[in-house]
Amino acid sequence: MYKPGHRMYSIVKMRCPRCHEGNIFHSNALFNPSAALKMHGSCSACGFNYQPEPGFYFGASYVSYAITTAIAIAVFVVLFPFFSWEEEWIYFTAIGGSIVLSFPVVFRLSRSIWMNFFFRYKSPEERALGEDADFPALRKR
Repeated sequence: MYKPGHRMYSIVKMRCPRCHEGNIFHSNALFNPSAALKMHGSCSACGFNYQPEPGFYFGASYVSYAITTAIAIAVFVVLFPFFSWEEEWIYFTAIGGSIVLSFPVVFRLSRSIWMNFFFRYKSPEERALGEDADFPALRKR
């Protein structure tokens, strides 16, 4: 669907935002608690630092909040035609369960989106030149 060089490729495949080759997370197993949330320190392909500053991923919590809200609204909309308001325990159980079950996916996706929001893809030629600035105005000519 998406090819390397497109931001969505990096987000969906959970690849390095700089080279789109190295994996961001140690494992692809989403429901393995010991490995699902562990990130590499840097990209294995280009050496890009995944921890550019302390607290960098604090902003990813806002992305996670938006995704979680969308999941909750989607579950509510699906259940609404089938259950009345008197059966609110069904809504709470279904929404809560869907949020808990989707946590590993939302966590990883929100971090991937947050990184791709700030860092752009660099072609192999740009990386070979050693251009470090992510914004053209910051590049030295």
